[in-house]
Amino acid sequence: MSQPKKDAPLRSDAQRNRERILRVAMAELTLRADAPLSTIAKKAGVGQGTFYRNFPHREALVLEVYRYEMQQVADAADELLRTRPPERALREWMDRLARFALTKAGLADAIRLVTSAPGGPAKPGPTPVMEAAGALLRACEDAGAVRPGVTPDDFFLAIAGLWQIDPHEDWEPRAGRLLDFVMDGLRVGAPGR
Repeated sequence: MSQPKKDAPLRSDAQRNRERILRVAMAELTLRADAPLSTIAKKAGVGQGTFYRNFPHREALVLEVYRYEMQQVADAADELLRTRPPERALREWMDRLARFALTKAGLADAIRLVTSAPGGPAKPGPTPVMEAAGALLRACEDAGAVRPGVTPDDFFLAIAGLWQIDPHEDWEPRAGRLLDFVMDGLRVGAPGR
């Protein structure tokens, strides 16, 4: 029996299994960085063979969960830009990014566990999220809602305080104030103001 090509699309049932594993893994790894793979497979309703065909080792699962979640955050930017004015889309996307950052602390621990092992994989970069931030910033700049020339790197430096907030405390009001402060700073010097 031949193996499917690496880039071949998955059958719909295989895709559903994979997505179910990713959703369960996100929940379990968020609660406990060292959640047993057997628990994840069982809660996802898949057998060990199906699980390991998709994710041959913990590192593969953890990094794919990270990529999957980051892609969800990134994809939200397009949806927000289609349905809201650019400035409002940016601010709502910032809230989603904060929610991801602060509710997925266990996932960050899981990533640290797998990427800190000798010979382990490198931590994946936030490329889709950087691209999403760039698209939102360009839309806001084109609308005259933010100062010209703000780059995604500038933006992430400005919101870096999110990662200093304790995710185990009542983080939402504090994150909201920080993000409002950043939005106020982005507006200073905007041509439409």
